[in-house]
Amino acid sequence: MAQHPSANPIAQTATNPSRRRFLSQSSSMAAGALLYTQLGHHGAWAAGSDAPEKKEVKIGFIPLTDCASVVMASVLGFDQKYGVKIIPTKEASWAGVRDKLSNGDLDMAHVLYGLVYGLQLGVGGAKKDMAVLMTLNNNGQAISLSKKLADKGAVDAASLAQLMAKEKRDYTFAQTFPTGTHAMWLYYWLASAGINPFKDAKVITVPPPQMVANMRVGNMDGFCVGEPWNHRAIMDKIGITAVTSQDIWQDHPEKVLGTTADFVKQNPNTARAVMMAILEASQWIDASLQNKVKMAETIADKSYVNTNVDAINQRILGRYQNGLGKTWDDANHMKFFNDGSVNFPYLSDGMWFLTQHKRWGLLKEHPDYLAVAQQINQIDLYKQAASQLNIAVPKNVMRSSKLIDGKVWDGSNPAQYADSFAIKV
Repeated sequence: MAQHPSANPIAQTATNPSRRRFLSQSSSMAAGALLYTQLGHHGAWAAGSDAPEKKEVKIGFIPLTDCASVVMASVLGFDQKYGVKIIPTKEASWAGVRDKLSNGDLDMAHVLYGLVYGLQLGVGGAKKDMAVLMTLNNNGQAISLSKKLADKGAVDAASLAQLMAKEKRDYTFAQTFPTGTHAMWLYYWLASAGINPFKDAKVITVPPPQMVANMRVGNMDGFCVGEPWNHRAIMDKIGITAVTSQDIWQDHPEKVLGTTADFVKQNPNTARAVMMAILEASQWIDASLQNKVKMAETIADKSYVNTNVDAINQRILGRYQNGLGKTWDDANHMKFFNDGSVNFPYLSDGMWFLTQHKRWGLLKEHPDYLAVAQQINQIDLYKQAASQLNIAVPKNVMRSSKLIDGKVWDGSNPAQYADSFAIKV
């Protein structure tokens, strides 16, 4: 029998703060334990010498749909089963996340993959040894162009290039952090159409929740950001979706669970416990459409993403529209688990961001791509967490993908790959 929405404690969280607190504080253990039993998992790594060194873990997040696994691990009580309490901490910008991670105000963060790699090499922030514990999601970002550009015919990369060549004016595009994922998707997409993002346009940095407001007042012609802000631009009739990030790179790495190398060294059991909790939350989100809807209702609350549920739930279910009348079902929508293939921290994923940092002049020399990735990505720790939950891990730490321009990336020769692009700095 279907449950009436009013009887659903998670659905109520979007509109009833006191109920949300009750759920997270009083009912989360029961809810989490029930789901744990239903999913068939056995045992917990939270006792004796394996007990977490730190009981409360502050995890920073930016108001984006892909913070969901961190939030739901806390709300559903998965964290408490492993002897930790996740405290999701809402942050205003990626620069703020960077600073708080570096100085220890945050223990971990839902964070841009490229931001972590940049810090390791002293790019985009003071040099700091960092760690990627796991990938949080694949896909689910997009590039939006202003409705004004769309009205002039610029609706994709090719037509944008034609309009830019014709108008001969200054064009401004926004990304969310100089070394981050959105900057790299934006640059890659523009370059695929022959547009040099640094010579042919101006690029600015804008925090994700401020993208729509800035486009509304005409501060940029386009932006790359995570959901729900691309769909929000369509709902507000100020922008259109020109391309999704999964069309740039299907099943691309996106946000990661990041921390400092020091935190992992000092708190390996805590790191593993948090990973296990978030792995379960990821599995729960992807388990059913009903769970995705419940997740959307939860994170839409002002404590998290602070938008209406409709801005989140359509694209999380793979129901896309471009703002120009086209609608489609996208099988490659945002995924949090996907039978475990999402979360493994492939070395080649991290290395790809370094190749793009070199391509765009953020790195002046080729780093030791493989050595950097091996230092950052905590593959052994991930395997320990995954094995406890009977989650399969790939045999190869590299993977192969073909991107929108036809180039294949497999991590085998990163320096050659970085130098192979016709358009670069």
